[in-house]
Amino acid sequence: MADAQNHSMLCPKCRKLISSDEPACPYCGLVRPGRHGWLALLRRFSPDSLNCVKIIIYTNAAFFILSLFLTPSEMGLTANPMGLLAPSNLSLFTLGASGSIPIYQYGRWWTLITASFLHGGILHIFFNMFALSQLGSFVIEAFGANRFIIIYILTGVAGFYLSLIAGIPFTIGASASICGLIGAILYYGKSQGGFFGQAIYRQAIGWIVGLVIFGLLIPGINNWAHGGGVLAGILLGFLLGYQGRRAETALHRTLGLVILLVTFAVLSGALINAVLFVVF
Repeated sequence: MADAQNHSMLCPKCRKLISSDEPACPYCGLVRPGRHGWLALLRRFSPDSLNCVKIIIYTNAAFFILSLFLTPSEMGLTANPMGLLAPSNLSLFTLGASGSIPIYQYGRWWTLITASFLHGGILHIFFNMFALSQLGSFVIEAFGANRFIIIYILTGVAGFYLSLIAGIPFTIGASASICGLIGAILYYGKSQGGFFGQAIYRQAIGWIVGLVIFGLLIPGINNWAHGGGVLAGILLGFLLGYQGRRAETALHRTLGLVILLVTFAVLSGALINAVLFVVF
């Protein structure tokens, strides 16, 4: 009995109890789930093993709080209602705001990633994180955790890159990535077809119409980033596929892990930048 317990483990992907000697998980098909070494360590940090939506929300909240405390004397209100309890532009620049000023004048290309984790006010972050909590879970169910990370991060990069081309000088927010999720859902609904697929497609169209109206009525909204996120989400949804048509492959898992690690490294660099700002 003791020997059997020693050879039991939780599958790193589906978390079902299996034997560590299995060549593949009988539940989810993960190849060699009991392999050891650095690959096993990396698996602990793979999108499959993490609650990606919660981690992204907590990371956004931590960066928002930090942005407020970096320059508390400059924190204040703006004419934009989304700027209630707004961090200073200096704090946002230090932590990785994107746009033509940070990138063209300072060469901070890494801000195409970090800008998605910064927000300009309490309402800004609240609405974005609420949308992420709703949409993220659906995209993970439809596409899988690895494809969710790929879509979320890369559509944010695409949205901010398009706004850079459009000449937006200074920009932040998770909405480009959230629009990327909407774009992926739009593709999923259209491709799925049937009553269920059409209902999802119509809902996604409704969100996009709402975004357009919101962007026209509220000042300071980066509509270029929104549009770039939606288009990139549709494209990635098409290129990556979804669970109903194609299960996640080794390429999806590798790309998801690489993007997650790169994002972690870039955000860590932003935190080091903030520490240096406080010290010096």
